[in-house]
Amino acid sequence: MSTLNNQILGLEFMYWIGYDIGSSSIKAALIGSESGEVKGVAQYPTVEMPIISHEIGWGEQEPELWWENLCKATHKLLEETKVAKKDIKGVGISYQMHGLVLVDKNMKVLRPSIIWCDSRAVSVGEELFKQCGVDKCADSLLNSPGNFTLSKLKWVKDNEPKVYSEVHKFMLPGDYIALKLSGKCTTTPSGLSEGIMWDFNANDSADWLFKEAGIDTALIPEILPTFAEQGKVNSQGASESGLPEGIPIMYRAGDQPNNALALNVLEPGEIAATGGTSGVVYAVSDSTNTVEHTRINSFAHVNHSKANPRIGKLLCINGTGIQYSWMRNQITEEFSYNKMNDLASEAPIGSDGLIILPFGNGAERMLNNSNKGSRITNLNFNIHQQGHLFRAALEGIAFSFVYGMEILANDGVDVKSIKAGNDNLFRAEIFSNTIATLTGSEIKIVETTGAVGAARAAAYAFGDFKSFDDAVKSDEVQYVYKPLDNKEAYQEAYNNWKKELTDYINN
Repeated sequence: MSTLNNQILGLEFMYWIGYDIGSSSIKAALIGSESGEVKGVAQYPTVEMPIISHEIGWGEQEPELWWENLCKATHKLLEETKVAKKDIKGVGISYQMHGLVLVDKNMKVLRPSIIWCDSRAVSVGEELFKQCGVDKCADSLLNSPGNFTLSKLKWVKDNEPKVYSEVHKFMLPGDYIALKLSGKCTTTPSGLSEGIMWDFNANDSADWLFKEAGIDTALIPEILPTFAEQGKVNSQGASESGLPEGIPIMYRAGDQPNNALALNVLEPGEIAATGGTSGVVYAVSDSTNTVEHTRINSFAHVNHSKANPRIGKLLCINGTGIQYSWMRNQITEEFSYNKMNDLASEAPIGSDGLIILPFGNGAERMLNNSNKGSRITNLNFNIHQQGHLFRAALEGIAFSFVYGMEILANDGVDVKSIKAGNDNLFRAEIFSNTIATLTGSEIKIVETTGAVGAARAAAYAFGDFKSFDDAVKSDEVQYVYKPLDNKEAYQEAYNNWKKELTDYINN
């Protein structure tokens, strides 16, 4: 029965709620159970949540803070949309990846969560990589253990033995939210893979890696499918969150796989890109082989199965939007980004030889963890003006995306389409046109959010939509950037930039 007929007949219209558990804020979204249309989105808090950093390179947050803000975001959303809680059918959860939450037998948190941006476990992961062997890790994990969740757990074992002795289960941030809603401690294959704890050959937890790390596999929560009932909201979860008791949690995934799902990026060759403070290129592949496991990460995508592999190959670029923001703040805070983009468009392709490498925001994994800072070269005081600086900045960021896609291509990714959310960088024509022209692939800009994607995924898992295409059919493609005809000029500028990058890496 259509939504219109429901309204005419006066029947109840039901909704799904989705959450996006970020390190900055919590977002909540309501979508219609028949149309998939967005009813409303709320965010809490309006200022960024604090990150605890007792030492340089550390990053921790109190998991209870996520829960408190989720409850506030839920109440805010229901109040703003005037949706009655009884009309909510179920829950989907997206969350910040790679974090570690530890609970005791009473499901009480033992210490603050060691979150995604914490780098204390780098050496732990490197040692595990040596002990287990490069070939074994690449073949079974598709990654090195790295600075991910298992390595963080071993760090706690080695450095906080009293805390570790009380651990009953470890969880990822989204697992903790599901626990607070339902009282059940569970995880997913997708979640374990993002923590580098999933053996793709065995299609199970990487017990051999746990053994090498000296960690009891009894600490692993119950493993449930990504799209499936993962518990029901219990009385305590309902009273605190404002949700109805008894509704199911039907979906859970990390933020980057979920962002790809929100953009309907599910099949090989499809790419989801984001261009915020940092940049991410997330490509779907059907290959469980990797040769670039030290420069990219490969995770089980939300629709992965042993019989039908869907691997999300993630490439992160730290120095993207933060560089453009830095330039605006240093040169002229009076300019809007639109004004900067307009001035950039007055400069020619290649910025009259001015080259900017945007790698000034920490170690870049895709550059083999090089951390030499940004670089500006060929600056000519007689030629270059503000527009050249702005264009060279946008081109440098775009070129870093293209370079990253070449790494992905070397790992077997055949780029067929690119989708992105409507964020600042992709609204800049120079940036998007440069990527589209050099890759030969059009870029579709779609207005959606992680919380909306999580809500739709939950509805799809429940059976409200026959396919995920049906769930996102109400989304409009806001703009399409197509490859331009004058590729030669872009290619020449990119080759010059890449030559400068080679010098940067080798010197």
